[in-house]
Amino acid sequence: MDFDSLVLAAATADLDDEPAARAHADAVEFRMDLASDPLVALDDYDGDLPIIATNRDPAEGGDADGPERARLDVLETASGYDAVEAVDIEVSSLREPPGSTVAATARDRGAAVVASVHDFEGTPSESRLDDLLVTAADLGDVGKAAVTATDRGDALTVLSATHAATARGDRVATMAMGEAGRHTRVVAPLYGSTIGYAPVDPAEATAPGQYDLATLATLIERLGGR
Repeated sequence: MDFDSLVLAAATADLDDEPAARAHADAVEFRMDLASDPLVALDDYDGDLPIIATNRDPAEGGDADGPERARLDVLETASGYDAVEAVDIEVSSLREPPGSTVAATARDRGAAVVASVHDFEGTPSESRLDDLLVTAADLGDVGKAAVTATDRGDALTVLSATHAATARGDRVATMAMGEAGRHTRVVAPLYGSTIGYAPVDPAEATAPGQYDLATLATLIERLGGR
């Protein structure tokens, strides 16, 4: 998975959703922190779509149990599966071991690293968001920023930062969570965002403001984003 063009990922905690995702998705984002036995699920996986493995830090909206080391160990194990072509690791964890070590191991195994930042409280200033994306893109093969929009100005900040990052040659994935930023999930790919996330079933959204997969795929296609 090289992320040279838009990757539309079906976000799910249940890999049994994969067959229903194939018509619209390029990958599955497997939310291991929301799954009851994620490594067993990977053992049993025989789907066609590659996996982005995520074991989200509770400090950034996840539900992973236990200490940081154990959470990252699960991701490191996941990176050894052939179907796992990328792992998502928080920027806060990538700055030093064990996060940086897990990233190196994943790359050695041929998996890309999505370096992510999440803000469920609001949207940083454009200069701050630019700085976050520079750091994330430096630490990962893709720098991801998901922030929360409270108005259209916040959404515009995300789109502007996306455009600036793409213009300087950084590979990024961006979105504004919440109703005010929902449209950024459709529009951001036009400005260079390389990953879109959506659940197969809208009732199983993994972040605020997500469209369902079929709707997001249709809207992006109509706008010429893929």
